[in-house]
Amino acid sequence: MESRIRILAIESSCDETAAAVLENGRALHSNVVATQIDLHAQYGGVFPEVASRQHIRTIYGVVDQALKQAHMTMQDIDVVAVTQGPGLAGSLVVGLNMAKALALARNIPIVGVNHLEGHIYSAWVYDADRYMDGSKAPDPPAFPLVALLVSGGHTELVLIEDHLQYQLLGKTQDDAAGEAFDKVARLLGLAYPGGPSIQHAAEGGNPTAFTFPRARLEGAWDFSFSGIKTAVLRTVKKIEENHQELPVADLAASFQAAVVDTLLTKTLAAARKYNARQILVAGGVSANRALRAAFTGQAEFQVHIPQFSLCTDNAGMIGAAGYYRFIAGHTSSLDMDARPVWPLSSL
Repeated sequence: MESRIRILAIESSCDETAAAVLENGRALHSNVVATQIDLHAQYGGVFPEVASRQHIRTIYGVVDQALKQAHMTMQDIDVVAVTQGPGLAGSLVVGLNMAKALALARNIPIVGVNHLEGHIYSAWVYDADRYMDGSKAPDPPAFPLVALLVSGGHTELVLIEDHLQYQLLGKTQDDAAGEAFDKVARLLGLAYPGGPSIQHAAEGGNPTAFTFPRARLEGAWDFSFSGIKTAVLRTVKKIEENHQELPVADLAASFQAAVVDTLLTKTLAAARKYNARQILVAGGVSANRALRAAFTGQAEFQVHIPQFSLCTDNAGMIGAAGYYRFIAGHTSSLDMDARPVWPLSSL
């Protein structure tokens, strides 16, 4: 009979306070997220000091709720996994201290997890409740695969040959895709965060109304989104100088289409080049419906995209990565520090 390893995971790298309980790295028994979007909307972005203070206020309740939803107590937990970085230093420290205290009190192992690795492993997670009847759980991603990590702070292409084995193929040379969404949303007078706002505005727009540049960066697997952001800015200024009404829906749809096309084209090319069996798309921007439709609409590669609740920052993904780290023999000490800068390529 397969042994059961139950992990309590904690995530607090930015502005979400999250806790989850997983079994054997895939079966998700609970996944609780307390968001701070409303707190930071007035600033047009995350205000670090406000974020860390809010984590302190909410983390105990979030962890308690995660255990209760899983119908467990700390006595049922075998391992604690926690985001060690990258992220905001103040936010990371809150989650780390909570995780250390719980692991120390129970005298169980603790695993510090790279947030980006967590996003990758979000594709392994499924809701345990859906398979309580004994039906077969979904198959995990198959190696080798090419992963597109696309979020507010990161846009990277990674070749994954096996568990915990990463080769960074390329990354953004300027703005991350999610950052570009936020900046363009601001130009169009849309609310923060920009990803959902642009997606909503684009639903009523024409994606071919404007032709925005696709930075190909020939000979490299890197990305660049500063050019498209500048192109949108120039277009908006020109329209405003002519005293015309800003066609927000068309601008949003055209911008979104250009970003999606860039991400899809380069990811497919990398998958072909490296003979990948499958493609994985993860990170906050993977919740974008146009991006999901573009990747799932092609028939060349099977694509794994996490369910919507696992795309943005959450603890379920941290628990999954923590599990695969733990069974590979990796544990952390109670004196581990936060790592605000921690590239996936260094793992």
